[in-house]
Formats: sequence, structure tokens, C-alpha cells
Amino acid sequence: MATPTETFVSLVGTDPLVQGLVGGIVIALLNTLGAAAILVVRDPSERTLDALMGFAAGVMLSASFTSLLLPGIEFAGQPAYQATVGGVTLDGVVPVLVGFALGVALLDRADDIAPQVGSVITGRAGREADLDDARVSAVVLFVLAITLHNMPEGLAVGVGFGSGNVGDGLALMLAIGIQNIPEGLAVSISARDAGLGSSFYALVAGVRAGIVEIPLAVFGAVAVTVAAPLLPYAMGFAAGGMLFVISHEIVPRTHARGNEHVATMGLMVGLAVMLTLDVVLA
Repeated sequence: MATPTETFVSLVGTDPLVQGLVGGIVIALLNTLGAAAILVVRDPSERTLDALMGFAAGVMLSASFTSLLLPGIEFAGQPAYQATVGGVTLDGVVPVLVGFALGVALLDRADDIAPQVGSVITGRAGREADLDDARVSAVVLFVLAITLHNMPEGLAVGVGFGSGNVGDGLALMLAIGIQNIPEGLAVSISARDAGLGSSFYALVAGVRAGIVEIPLAVFGAVAVTVAAPLLPYAMGFAAGGMLFVISHEIVPRTHARGNEHVATMGLMVGLAVMLTLDVVLA
């Protein structure tokens, strides 16, 4: 019987660019599935949402290490890896840490640029008279945070396939796609509860938060395919962005409403799911 990796290759082919594109489409579609759930799940409890977001955080936490940081360090530690800057050889953990720091720095700027791009993400323009500014500001920041952290997720999937290890790419695609479902729902619910129109409009807001993953998955695959020395930097960058979002956005949000226990249990389940996928698809 063919393994999941072999089945994926037989369906998609061996071109990392095509694999990255398919990976980006899959995770974006699963984000859309979560956003579309608002048309059916009208009023999920805060406890349920916090548990689901905790699950998403657990998947991201495990994926950051098992599919990005550790493989990046291993790749940069190979004797054949050559990357020099100013005559200094960068190998082992150093390139991964450099990429990691850049990923953290980019996400750290999210709060500063939120007011400027918030209206684009939520479609707020022309609706101010009908909305409460404080509620809209809160949802703008949340939607922007989800959108920005979807960027390293898409990049991570592309980098996974671009690295040549289809198993890692497939594990990232499935795990990130699965955790995109509660994220898509959370964005749609936040948009609706802030007064941003009907459930259908909130669905559109949720879809828009995840659509950025497709081009970034392709970019990740292209970048590391064309310039292999970029791989450990890209892996560190994607991991840094995801870990920043876990600590700065998801954990505080899920622990702010008295649901710390279910959020933590959700995180543990998500971590176990990603570890299992990483082993099964290796």
C-alpha cells in the first residue's frame, strides 16, 4: 500500500513549485471551510472557541520545532552546506537563528501597522457611521494578527516542499490546514460580533485573512529551490513568526476569558496531533 507521501507525489508530481502551490491552495481552502462554518455554527461559546484556538496554537508550536527549526539546523549542519557572508561561514544553528530573529521582528511590527491596513483587511471603509470604533479597532487588530501569522504559515508550507522533503511539506500542509479551520471560524465570528455586517460578510472577512497563504507558499517553494542556502533562514523565519503569534496573540486571547484550562488542553491535543502527523508522514 502506498504511503501518504507517495500518494501525494503520484497526484501532484515531483516539482516543488507545484507542490508548494497545491499546499497553499489546500491550507487556504481549509481556512475557507472554517470561515464558512459561521453560516452553520451561529453562536459557538467562548469556551469552545478558546479550546479550538488552543488546538491551533499546539499544532503551530509543534510544527515550529519538528518541521522547521530542527530540520533547518540539520540542513545547515551538513558538510555540503556552504553559505558565507564577508568571508564568514554561516552554518549550523546560526542561519536558523538569524531567520528566526527576522520572523519575530516582522511580527513584532504588526501592532504598529494595524491602524494603516486595518480598513483594507476588514472592509471598514465607508461603514464608520454604523460601527462602534472600539469594537472595530479590536477586531481589526485580531484579523490583522491572524492574517500576518497566516503569512509565515503559508511560507512554512512552501519551504517544507521546497526543501525536497515531501514528508515534511505534507505534514506541515495537513497540520496547518487543520488548525486553519478554527482560525477561519474565529475571524468570521470576530468580524460579525464587531458589527461588520451579515454572517456572509463575516465569511468573506475570514476568507480574506487566509488567502495570503497561497502566494507565500509558492514564494517559499521558489526561494529555497532557486537558492538552497536560503532554506535554513526561511525555516527559522517561518518558525519565528509562528511562535511569536502563539505567545503574543493566541495564548493571551484564549486565557483572557477564564477558559485557561480548556485552552491549555486544546494546545496539548494540537501538539500531539502534529507530532503524530510528523512521524506518520516522515
